[in-house]
Amino acid sequence: MDYERENAANGAHENRNKEIEMTTRRKFLAGAAAAAPAALAAPAIAQSKIRWRMQTYAGPALAEHVVKPAIDSFNKIAGDEMEIELFYADQLVPTSELFRAMQSGTIDAVQSDDDSMASPTEVTVFGGYFPFASRYSLDVPVLFNQYGLNEIWDAEYSKVGVKHLSAGAWDPCHFATKEPINSLADLQGKRVFTFPTAGRFLTQFGVVPVTLPWEDIEVAVQTGELDGIAWSGITEDYTVGWADVTDYFLTNNISGAWAGSFFANMDRWNSLSPRLQELLKLTMDSSHYYRQWWYWGGEAALRVNGTKMKLTTIPDAEWQQVEDAAIRFWDEIAAESEVKAKVVSIFKQYNEVMAKAGRPYRYA
Repeated sequence: MDYERENAANGAHENRNKEIEMTTRRKFLAGAAAAAPAALAAPAIAQSKIRWRMQTYAGPALAEHVVKPAIDSFNKIAGDEMEIELFYADQLVPTSELFRAMQSGTIDAVQSDDDSMASPTEVTVFGGYFPFASRYSLDVPVLFNQYGLNEIWDAEYSKVGVKHLSAGAWDPCHFATKEPINSLADLQGKRVFTFPTAGRFLTQFGVVPVTLPWEDIEVAVQTGELDGIAWSGITEDYTVGWADVTDYFLTNNISGAWAGSFFANMDRWNSLSPRLQELLKLTMDSSHYYRQWWYWGGEAALRVNGTKMKLTTIPDAEWQQVEDAAIRFWDEIAAESEVKAKVVSIFKQYNEVMAKAGRPYRYA
């Protein structure tokens, strides 16, 4: 009997060990099964592609040159890490609402001048075409990189939650019109599509600034709603179709280069890895370089070889009135705030250096 009881006890003990073993195994398998989806999901989360939406001030035809090559390059190099989807003028929001949309995070990044996107900063007035702030396209990057404008822009945009990424030059500002402009008197009453600050300056010569969506400009010239355009140089006139609806191109300009920048929502920028930030900086630099040679060569070639517009010129002695008025305009702007006064002081300092340097920096 004792032997039977001992065997029975041993059997019961063995069964309990098996039950414990089975329970432990079931718990392990259940835990592993539960952990498996999380384990599989973890790499997907870590490797999920960052997606940005960037809107440019430019329409599709112009964007093919002034921004799309750089964004295509960035996306190609970034691969599975990040992709920037590019939108054109007024495609997501009107150009005048670009700043607010970026600030709120509706869009992630913008390519525009400060003036057109109506940024609420002290430097907004200097974006686009600030009269005679530059003579040549190289003046813009030198002013930003060697004369302190980068630091001023960075400080002003940081105050409003936006990262100023990089500034560069575009083309000079000329009039493209239906009727010839041979004197300042010919500007009187002309309804012209232009930038806010440029328009403010040109009103003293009788120009009537008109604001319209970029894509409506060609039709507005055809219907007579506009008499002309002071928004670009001759390269853009041919590229975007304005040379097909205007008959004359005025060789005098009110600025040697449009000044524009890349901007980003501050939080979105700060969330990028240092590697992606550096990659974006490099591709923005490539965009600036592309425009330097594309515009510089295009402006000359189309003046000489273009067949769509006749060139006109206001004599230098008469045009000097416009240049003199620009200096008075600078002082008017400088009186508005300390920051504006500082920027105007830099413009004056820079242009004094260029004038003293002489050829090829400035011609008498």
